[in-house]
Amino acid sequence: MNTIPDCVFHSRSLACKAPYGAVPAGQTVEFSTYPKREHGTEHITLWVEEDGKEPEAFPMRWYGLVGARDHYTTSFTPPHPGLYWYYFTMDTADGPRYCARGYAGRAEIIDTLGDKYQLTVYDPDYQPPRWFGRGITYNIFPDRFCRDKMPVQPEGEGIAPRVLHENWDDIPVYRPNENGEILNNDFFGGTLRGVISKLDYLESLHVTTIYFNPMFQAYSNHRYDTGDYKRIDPLFGSEEDFRRLCEQAAARGMRVVLDGVFNHTGYDSRYFNARGRYNSVGAHQSKDSPYYRWYDFQEWPDKYGSWWGIYTLPQVREMDESYLDYIIESEDSVVRRWLRLGASGWRLDVADELPDAFIQKLNAAAKREKPDALVIGEVWEDASNKIAYSERRKYFQGGELDSVMNYPLRDAILSFLNGGTAEHFAETMECIRENYPRDVFYNLMNVIGTHDTARALTLLGVTDEEWKMDRDGRAQYELPPDRLAIALRKLRLAAVIQFTMPGSPTIYYGDEAGRQGFEDPFNRRTYPWGQEDRELLAFYRRLCALRADSHTLADGELHFVRCHGALLQYERVSETSRLMVVINRGHHHIRTCVQAVYAVDMMTGEGFEDADSHGVHISVPPETAYVLRCFGTP
Repeated sequence: MNTIPDCVFHSRSLACKAPYGAVPAGQTVEFSTYPKREHGTEHITLWVEEDGKEPEAFPMRWYGLVGARDHYTTSFTPPHPGLYWYYFTMDTADGPRYCARGYAGRAEIIDTLGDKYQLTVYDPDYQPPRWFGRGITYNIFPDRFCRDKMPVQPEGEGIAPRVLHENWDDIPVYRPNENGEILNNDFFGGTLRGVISKLDYLESLHVTTIYFNPMFQAYSNHRYDTGDYKRIDPLFGSEEDFRRLCEQAAARGMRVVLDGVFNHTGYDSRYFNARGRYNSVGAHQSKDSPYYRWYDFQEWPDKYGSWWGIYTLPQVREMDESYLDYIIESEDSVVRRWLRLGASGWRLDVADELPDAFIQKLNAAAKREKPDALVIGEVWEDASNKIAYSERRKYFQGGELDSVMNYPLRDAILSFLNGGTAEHFAETMECIRENYPRDVFYNLMNVIGTHDTARALTLLGVTDEEWKMDRDGRAQYELPPDRLAIALRKLRLAAVIQFTMPGSPTIYYGDEAGRQGFEDPFNRRTYPWGQEDRELLAFYRRLCALRADSHTLADGELHFVRCHGALLQYERVSETSRLMVVINRGHHHIRTCVQAVYAVDMMTGEGFEDADSHGVHISVPPETAYVLRCFGTP
C-alpha cells in the first residue's frame, strides 16, 4: 500500500518505506514519517545499525504537511549485504520519544527503546534459480513410496541384517528392543524402479520437482545416518537406476532434489565404522584413519560429539579440510558427483547446524557443476534473522541458500484451520514477506506435512485427549468417520492456501491420498496404493492443474485484502490476471465483497455476478475455499 498511514510509520507502506521489504546492497531506501501535528514534533532522527555495530544517525528533514500530520523524510543506502536494524527518535513538546516497531509493522511511540525494525540486505549479483518456486514439489520417503518387487536381504560391504516387511500395509516397527532402543532397521523395500513406475502418477499431479529424503546407504530406514555418501542404498536401487530416473523425469519436465546430511554421519558407516562392517579403517577404529579428523572426539574412541546426543549420529567437523574436499571441493565430491549423475539440487538437513562458510562453499561448488543448481535449507523459523549457536546466520545475504522449508507457513495454516484467526495468519506471512528477499520468498518449499511432523490429516482431526494415548494406541489410530470428514474438509482448505501462496507447494507422499499418522514412525507409513481416498486425490489433481497453469500463482504479487476471524481473503495479481482467494474456515456463512464485475471459481467453474458499485457480493459457505478469477473493475 502507498496511502498515508494512520500512524507515525508503517514499514509495509510504500508511503513510509520504499522499496518494500528486503533490498539489494547499494539500493537507496527512502523513509518517511508522519507524526500528528498536535504532538509538536521538532526533530525526528532515523537510527540504523548493522547487526552488532553502533547505530548511525540520519536526521530527517521536514517536507511539509499531509492533512493533520507533519511529513519528515530521509534516505539510507546500505553499502553491503547484511542484517540492519532501524528505529526513530522524536523530539516532541512532551520531551524525547522513541518510535519503534509495533504489531503488523505499525510504529509505537514509547518512552524507552523498544523493538527495532529489520532491514534485510542481500547481494544484488546473486540470483536464486527460480525454476523451483514456479513448480510443484513431491516429497518421497524412499523406503515407503513404491516397490517394484518383494524386498530381499541385501548383501555386500557395510550391510547389516534388516527386518523386511512382506506386507506393504504393515505398521512400522515402533517398540524398543530388549535394550530400550528403537533401531529403525525395518524396511518395506521402496525402490527407485518403483518411483520410475509411478512417474505417470506424478505427472498427473503436474509435479516438476521430486524431492527425496536420503537414499544413500545407511543402517536405518530413514537413512539420516549415512553409511556411504557415494552409494545408493542397495535395497533402494543402483546408480544406473538413479541415472534412469533422472533421465525419465527430465523427459517429463521434472527435476530431482536430494537430501544432504552433512552435519553428521552414521555410527555404522564407512567413515566411523564402529561396528567394523566396512572394509575401510574408520575413525572409531584407529586414530590413523583418514577420517579420524572428521570427528570431534573428547576421549577416543567412545566419547565424541553427536547430533542431539544420539550416539548413532556422530557429528563431523564440517570445516576440516579433508571433509570439505570429500563432500564439496574435489571434482568427484559428493555434491558435484550426484549433480553430474542427474540431480538438480540439494536440500541441507539441519542447515542451522552447518557453518555459513560450509554452506557458501557447497553452494559455489553446486553452481560450478550446474549453474542453476538449487540449495534448500532445513530451517524451522524465520530464516532471515535466525540465530544458531549464538551466531546470526547469513542464509539470504547471497551465495548460501536459495530456499528454505517454509515451516512458518505450515504452522500458520494449521493454526488458522484449528481455530486461530485470519489476522494471525496474515501477520505471520507478512513478516516473512517483509524479511525475505523477493526471489527467496517466491522460491520457498511450502510444506504442510514432512517426515518430521505428524500427518496433516491427523493434526486436523485429533483431539487433545487423543494426543495423550500411548504409542500402541497411536500406532493403531484412525480418525472416526465424523471427524475424518471434518479433517478432510480442513485439509482441502489447507491445500488451497498452500497452492495459492508464493513458493513451491510441496506434497508429502500420501497426504493427497488421505494417509493418516501421528509422529515418527507413524507419519512414515507406506503410500496406500489401491486404497487412496479417490475424492481427495481428485481434488488435489484439480488444484495441481490450476497451480500448474497459472502464471499469476507462480509469480503474481500477494496482497491481503480482508482477514478477520474465520475469513481469510487475499489476492494474487499479475499483468494478465487477478485471482482472489477466499477461505471461510468457520461454521457459518460469511458475506464478503470482491472488487470485480464478475468472478469465476477456478476450481468448480461456478460464476458470481451479484455486483454493484463496490464489487461482487459473495456468501461463502462454511469450511469452503474459492479461488476466484476476477473480471473488470466496479
